[in-house]
Amino acid sequence: MENRAHIQINQLPVEMDVRAPDMTEIRLLANMNNGSMVHCTLLPDQVSHAGVHQTVEEIWYVLQGQGEVWLQHRNEQREEKIYPDICFTIPVGTRFQVRNTGSAPLRCIIVTMPPWPGAQEWVRVEDHWPSP
Repeated sequence: MENRAHIQINQLPVEMDVRAPDMTEIRLLANMNNGSMVHCTLLPDQVSHAGVHQTVEEIWYVLQGQGEVWLQHRNEQREEKIYPDICFTIPVGTRFQVRNTGSAPLRCIIVTMPPWPGAQEWVRVEDHWPSP
């Protein structure tokens, strides 16, 4: 395993670094041994693909915009409105989907633990809301 234990000072990239498997725009912020942090954007009227993580858990913090998140973990299923200053968690094995219901981009900070291992981590599941 690569040792990422060094000081990092990064600025939010103007352009996205990668389109996530769920189709959100991802800008890389920092990557350490035990976690990583990204900036996520979902444009107005967009709906992510629904999916599930195999080995990582995430914490999402909403910076801007309005939307909804669908979460299904074991016997619990929830649809929640999300907006600035809302934080939610996605435990390992949770099915989830996000949609932007506002007129501005929905922007979030996502902390992933352990660091994102690659596209094979995320598996598409049946959408809760129709997505392109």
